[in-house]
Amino acid sequence: MVMIGKQIHADPQHPESAVTKLSIVVGENLRHLRRKSGLSLEQLAAKSGVSRAMLGQIETGKSAPTINLLGRIAEALQVSVPSLISNSGSGGTVIVPRDRATVLASSSGGFTCRALFPWGDPLSIELYEVTIVARHSEDVAAYEPGVKKALVILAGEIELKVGEDSPARLSEGDSIIFNADSPHTLHNPGDKDAKAFLVVAPVDRTRSHPRGF
Repeated sequence: MVMIGKQIHADPQHPESAVTKLSIVVGENLRHLRRKSGLSLEQLAAKSGVSRAMLGQIETGKSAPTINLLGRIAEALQVSVPSLISNSGSGGTVIVPRDRATVLASSSGGFTCRALFPWGDPLSIELYEVTIVARHSEDVAAYEPGVKKALVILAGEIELKVGEDSPARLSEGDSIIFNADSPHTLHNPGDKDAKAFLVVAPVDRTRSHPRGF
């Protein structure tokens, strides 16, 4: 996964922050999925490269993991990152105000990803608004087999390299669909911020044929 930290915009009127709520949800999901996989904390630590102490803090809700850590844990458990974060949603029409959206950002701040859907609700697709600052490159680890991504350029240029393929240079208005089960890199070659919509289509285990867009 992308080396991104997770930022939650909490409701100042609510005594319990959204970060705390997220930590509890992630902890419960991690404990359930780890036990379902038949792994001890020590075994999961060895497979994921995340220390036993950190895993214990995450499971007890004492630590909110970065997306990078979640990616490593998800890969070790052979599950998707959303399965670690998801909380049951109520369905129906949902508005996601811009100032309340979940924002993912790289540690350098060169890459930000704003969720355009209620974070944590189980959905068939995920939609993000991506911003990449000038000259920045962001490496993304491989997703599980079957995951597809679509990228639509809103402003500027983005160079996309998937696995060993030659880079594809995309300009405003261009779009691309690719398999995300290989490592890929997003690079902004320009002098201004580049913006894009990113659609992530997780594996649809209810169908026997690939998902279409």
